[in-house]
Amino acid sequence: MVSFKTSVFILALHLLEGALSNSLIQLNNNGYEGIVIAIDPDVPEDEALIQQIKDMVTQASPYLFEATEKRFYFKNVNILIPENWKTKPEYVRPKLETYKNADILVAEPNTPGNDEPYTEQIRKCGEKGERIYFTPDFLAGKKLLEYGPQGRAFVHEWAHLRWGVFDEYNNDQKFYLSEGKNKAVKCSGAITGKNVVRKCQGGSCITKTCRPDRVTGQYEEECEFIPDKQQTEEASIMFAQSIDSVVEFCTEQNHNKEAPNMQNQKCNLRSTWEVIRDSEDYKKTTPMNTQPPKPTFSLLQIGQRIVCLVLDKSGSMLTGDRLNRLKQAGQLFLLQTVEQGSWVGMVAFDSAAYVKSELIQIRSSTDRDVLIRSLPTAASGGTSICSGLRSAFTVIKKKYPTDGSEIVLLTDGEDNTISGCFNEVRQSGAIIHTVALGPSAAAELEKLSEMTGGLQTYASDQVQNNGLIDAFGALSSGNGALSQRSIQLESKGWTLQNSQWMNGTVIVDSTVGNDTLFLITWTKQTPQILLWDPSGKKQDGFLVDAQTKMAYLQIPGTAKVGIWHYSLQASSQTLTLTVTSRPSSATLPPVTVTSKMNKDTGKFPSPMIVYANIRQGAVPIVRANVTALIESANGKTINLELLDNGAGADATKNDGVYSRYFTAYDANGRYSLKVWALGGINAARQTVIPQQNGAVYIRGWIENGEIKWNPPRPENNKNDLQGKQVCFSRTSSGGSFVASSVPVAPIPDLFPPCQITDLKAEIQGDKLINLTWTAPGDDYDHGRAHKYIIRISTSILDLRDKFDSSLQVNTADLIPKDANSEEVFVFKPENITFENGTDLFLAVQAVDKVNLKSEISNIARVSLFIPPQAPPETPHPSVPCPDISINTTIPGIHILKIMWKWIGELHLSVGSN
Repeated sequence: MVSFKTSVFILALHLLEGALSNSLIQLNNNGYEGIVIAIDPDVPEDEALIQQIKDMVTQASPYLFEATEKRFYFKNVNILIPENWKTKPEYVRPKLETYKNADILVAEPNTPGNDEPYTEQIRKCGEKGERIYFTPDFLAGKKLLEYGPQGRAFVHEWAHLRWGVFDEYNNDQKFYLSEGKNKAVKCSGAITGKNVVRKCQGGSCITKTCRPDRVTGQYEEECEFIPDKQQTEEASIMFAQSIDSVVEFCTEQNHNKEAPNMQNQKCNLRSTWEVIRDSEDYKKTTPMNTQPPKPTFSLLQIGQRIVCLVLDKSGSMLTGDRLNRLKQAGQLFLLQTVEQGSWVGMVAFDSAAYVKSELIQIRSSTDRDVLIRSLPTAASGGTSICSGLRSAFTVIKKKYPTDGSEIVLLTDGEDNTISGCFNEVRQSGAIIHTVALGPSAAAELEKLSEMTGGLQTYASDQVQNNGLIDAFGALSSGNGALSQRSIQLESKGWTLQNSQWMNGTVIVDSTVGNDTLFLITWTKQTPQILLWDPSGKKQDGFLVDAQTKMAYLQIPGTAKVGIWHYSLQASSQTLTLTVTSRPSSATLPPVTVTSKMNKDTGKFPSPMIVYANIRQGAVPIVRANVTALIESANGKTINLELLDNGAGADATKNDGVYSRYFTAYDANGRYSLKVWALGGINAARQTVIPQQNGAVYIRGWIENGEIKWNPPRPENNKNDLQGKQVCFSRTSSGGSFVASSVPVAPIPDLFPPCQITDLKAEIQGDKLINLTWTAPGDDYDHGRAHKYIIRISTSILDLRDKFDSSLQVNTADLIPKDANSEEVFVFKPENITFENGTDLFLAVQAVDKVNLKSEISNIARVSLFIPPQAPPETPHPSVPCPDISINTTIPGIHILKIMWKWIGELHLSVGSN
């Protein structure tokens, strides 16, 4: 039996490999095609699961069709079956479908018993989510009472994934005050039910009506809204699709704009249907006049990895020692990155193509050495990318179909004939990863990776940035044996002068250590290399390849856990250091970092966003130090600190996804991304994960006036908020993007402050309002804003739609702090009614030094509740009554004394004689 830890390990690696990737979904004549549902390899083989997936999608399709006014349905789904399941004639090899680009993952739960369906969303309202997660028990129908039918829950998750809408419930705040009364967070407001508290002790439970606190007016934290099983209200799917009558999304007419939920906070009070209506999907479709066909399914089974290197050896590869750098990066890929059992071939090209190696299965170091000796050693001629690709297809076809195979294409040259083989590439079913080397690589190169779902990377001629080695190091398999996955611990470069020493450290943590490799490269002469393990023992045995200008050391067995020290000495040359390793155990999840930009193209002055997802297993790593290095086409580098603070570009605080806006454009062309992550004294596993975007867990139902409770929802230990300390070092290549419309320097300031997304308000003292938020910058989340505009209104819609004419708060004493600092502002509302039961709505706008304004913040609210005074006691007539005393002198018998002092008062005292 496979352990739970192993399950989490495999789930997490697939989660991280796929969470930041591109989908293959296409919308064709109202039908969604190319959906990939992947079954995690650790899910026990069960043919019934495949049928349950089919049943879910088949049930979901007509529900989606009616909920979207006959616009959308599920047309075709690809089910990705693990390699370790038995093969069957009906299972075919995937083409472009991989775990990296799966839209839905079926895997064991992160917490045993917690089968909550959810969708990973790291972007803004209206932007696509990353991936949906289901568990086998959920698909088997074992959670019907809690989440409703599987097909309905799939539609709920699909709306997260495809249209970027958010939930209309709130697990952290289930009620809110409106006009002095408690209301449940729900949408629409016409959903009926009861507000109750259930308390259990010693195996017995009691249910009571919720009561407001006398001081705050708010319901106690344990209060729940329990819906009636029988309803007539038809909205909303993003609140509770499990209610039988719910068949629609909330619209502008019935949307609860006051409810403090994620949909209102993220989407500026717009209903889910308004957001869907603004989507590209909606704009390019019209309602169908006929019922849609049932979905069709393709069963695809993962096979062995097949990869062919297609390497440019044209004359331009002699520039800047590019050919030698290619050999260094190629050696890293063949020594370390590509997994055991993979089939690897090699083609070199200039104006023609040359087969350097047919497909070889890597079973030993000997096989790796054969391939390393095949790397090109001379450069001349022109550039014909299509010749190289066609030759690679031929090499692969000698042993396997090209479906699902991978091609790593490196080129530095211009080639205006590349579009001539686009159709062949599409038909091949192969995935093409592109590596653009230098500033002149073919402009259409990225089209190849875009159309096939491959990784696109860029390496400049700035050797110290180590871009080419990083690009090849990022090419681990999307489907291979996960215990073999290569993880990069370090990637650095320096230009040293006058026998300078470069001293540094690398952390080898307990989650990695197998097959650890230290790789050093140089540009002129062999440097002095010193390396010590955590115990202080000097490490000898570096293999030096003076011709290729590199040396490497493979640590036997499992590398010692701790801090490794290195010292490198050289003069007038550039050195790089790369350290890679593999997981230390099949049952201990490694810390992983996955990074990317929000888009493959950026058009000035639209900002880009950098994301880095850091996890150990399924658990987010918080409070790490994360830095992005972005290199432009002209070699300029920008360092950005990435943050997980739930402000600016970051969607959710403490979810392990670190984000930041990028605005430092300086040239048109390709930019590369690399992320460094360091976990030290502050970094920790986040054991309490923020509310995920997914179907609501129904706590119980009211049937025939009686509450029928569902089992309690499994939760993590809330007493362990800090988690456990994690020390690690990682680097991650985030691929490349292309910038356009960048003006010639000086670059004009066209970047406003970013929107404030975490504004909070509460009553303080005698009708004072306390506002808190995270400071934006002068340019999105960089620098410092010039001033704030704060406005208030008793109408939430007036504040949203007529912000500029709403009542302005005096902020003369409010001086903005640096971006990402906490702002606090306390004021007393003036010139507006603020009495018991009054609801006030507040929003903030930031302004920069050239008077560019941010978007209006999320709208916060306060509801003034003045506790009612206790009624004075009614005085009673002062008619004295005699004291009455009953005594007994029998030993052991207690004495009961009854004393009537005044009418209406009864005093009992019990004592013993």
